Formats: sequence, C-alpha cells, structure tokens
Amino acid sequence: MELTAKQRAALRSMANGLPVVLTVGKEGVTDATIKEAYDALQARELIKCAVGQNAPLTAREAASQLCERTGAQPVQAIGRKFVLYRRNDKEPKIEV
Repeated sequence: MELTAKQRAALRSMANGLPVVLTVGKEGVTDATIKEAYDALQARELIKCAVGQNAPLTAREAASQLCERTGAQPVQAIGRKFVLYRRNDKEPKIEV
C-alpha cells in the first residue's frame, strides 16, 4: 500500500511530537536493528528513528533499508531523523 500525499501529511503531523525510539548506529542497519524496528512498528505503527553521527548511512538510505526489510512505508526524512509507518492489520491504532 503506497501512501497518498494527504496520508503522508497527516502522519507527519502525528510524528511531530514523537520521541526517537530507534537509533541506527555505526554498524548501519543490522539484524538487531531490523528486529527492533519491526517490534516497534507492530506496537506503535508510527515510529521516529535517528541515524547516529558515526553511521555510514544517511537517513534516507537507512529508512529505505528498514522499509524494505520490515514492510513499512517511509513518511519523511529530515537531517538525521526519519519516520516510518506500517499498519497493524490485527489491531490498527492509527486511521489514515
């Protein structure tokens, strides 16, 4: 499911006040990072992530890799932070 511009805008506004729940470190996107992102998406649906200063990836690259491996959709990437969304089919919390 691809997000429309209106859905993406609504998710961006929801993510504005969220704390960073996942940080991509100097090893980049590892299996542990993917598992942590998957679990966080399952619990929250919308997560804000950050890329550490020593990480070999940009925020867009990290978001792309995590989306590919977790089935999430990228919402936004600004500076070192990015936001991901994946709908929980069993218990949806966010209506988009």
